Amino acid sequence: MGKRRRVAERRKTHRPAVIGGMVAVVVGGAGFAVYALYGGGAAADDRTSAVADQKPKVKTGPLSATEVDTAARTFLTSWQSGQVARAAAVTDDTGAATKLLTAYPKDAHLKNVTLTPGTRTGDKVPFSVKATVSYKDTSKPLTYDSSLTVVRDTATGKPQVDWHSSVVHPDLEDGDTLVTGESGTPPIKALDRDGGEITEKKYPSLGSVLDGLREKYGKKAGGKAGVELQVMRGKESKADELSDKTLLTLSKGTPGTVKTTLSPGMQAAAEAQVAKKAKSSVVVLRPSTGEILAAANASHGFNVAFQGSLAPGSTMKVVTSSLLIEKDLASADKKHPCPKYFTYGGWKFQNDDKFQIKGGTFKASFARSCNTAFISQAPELDNDSLTEQAQQVFGLSMNNWAVGVPTFDGSVPVQSQAQMAASLIGQGGVRMNPLNMASVSATVESGVFRQPYLVSPDVDGRTLARASRTMSSGTLSQLRELMSYTAAYGTAAEAMQGVYGTVGAKTGSAEVDGQKKPNGWFTAYRGDLAAAGVVQSGGHGGDTAGPIVAALLKRGG
Repeated sequence: MGKRRRVAERRKTHRPAVIGGMVAVVVGGAGFAVYALYGGGAAADDRTSAVADQKPKVKTGPLSATEVDTAARTFLTSWQSGQVARAAAVTDDTGAATKLLTAYPKDAHLKNVTLTPGTRTGDKVPFSVKATVSYKDTSKPLTYDSSLTVVRDTATGKPQVDWHSSVVHPDLEDGDTLVTGESGTPPIKALDRDGGEITEKKYPSLGSVLDGLREKYGKKAGGKAGVELQVMRGKESKADELSDKTLLTLSKGTPGTVKTTLSPGMQAAAEAQVAKKAKSSVVVLRPSTGEILAAANASHGFNVAFQGSLAPGSTMKVVTSSLLIEKDLASADKKHPCPKYFTYGGWKFQNDDKFQIKGGTFKASFARSCNTAFISQAPELDNDSLTEQAQQVFGLSMNNWAVGVPTFDGSVPVQSQAQMAASLIGQGGVRMNPLNMASVSATVESGVFRQPYLVSPDVDGRTLARASRTMSSGTLSQLRELMSYTAAYGTAAEAMQGVYGTVGAKTGSAEVDGQKKPNGWFTAYRGDLAAAGVVQSGGHGGDTAGPIVAALLKRGG
């Protein structure tokens, strides 16, 4: 007789009560109950193989309701009771699950977690989450819904939770984490020069400016950061340009105070002016100091006034004129060519309406904005001549302005041939915004470049940009004469009517591909005020941006 196989005696087990085909399972110590419908054959797992050397079969095929419910129940009860290793073992990515589930109470500061499953649909089990977010002395309840999906492991045949970070919270992408803590940047209370509070409700144009002030001075202004539960994005999410997301604010924090140079009266007037003209923007400066008194945009999203990058058209001729005068290529009262056409670098340039001025002076060409009067001097200039003039005298195109909020500081790249010629009239690669062009007029008015600023450098000790040199007194005198004559008798005269005192102005129109009308520009000064504006797709600067700028100059400081 062969040896009789000893069969181990089965131990008695307590089976769950069966009521009407439903099995009720209560997990002790977790305070959590799962109710699931079980199909037949649940006892089959207790059977042992009759043949010791038979190779186990890997189960395949669709998951049964029992398998889905059992895997979900094991995962959820283990997670809730803090048994991270056990919960992660039920998933198909133990490492990632362990990392995120461990961080859940530690980094997200979540406690008293209660997980309640909903009605299963196929292999998917929804569940609700109730927890308490507790950070230092602050606590708030958190509730949200999530779900998990159970899949069959192809190697073992076992049911497992298909692991993704979204199981823990639906707003999580793989690689993201949940973190509770100080929000990083305290809020700020921005004040105008008179001590009044600046709000977006009061000044709709300043929403992005207030954001910039918080980013720059939130940690320096004496405020206290709020406490938030956030989704902190991982590398993959950041590659997809997903931003960190606040899920719950525990405390808003205490704002610090930042005083600006803005004039409440001038800012209100600027807001009113741009409201009259779509796609308009304007900036007002004080030339003697560089203080920004107002900045407004008709559109309240992107801050064109400070960060726009647009071809300035003929307003750039202020900079070009200073260059030509310095190099003895032009003089205000001397005769200067203004032909209908001038060809350079393979391009044929012309004036608006193909006009020409026979026997006229450079002052006449500037006042009427003759393009060919400037293009005709291109053969006498080096490729970097205009770039150096813009940087060394007007402080432009060096990307070093420290205004107090983000700005674009103008761009005058070194170019050659036709592009270099086009840059002389504010086209080609030249790019500016109203802040830059207001600064150009301010430099002419005061005779010295003073970097515009919104927050005094005394607040944080930052260094303002400087120009390496100033214009000679002779050049400055002629440049002022050109702008004054244009304000009185040239293309700026209509807009500048009624603006009295020491004044100067220049108009501009910049052609833009795809636009039926050019962008209209206007830059001017009156005493210790300088301003510039642009109306995109507006047409001639004297008719569009001119009235906006002139109205603010009339108002005075």
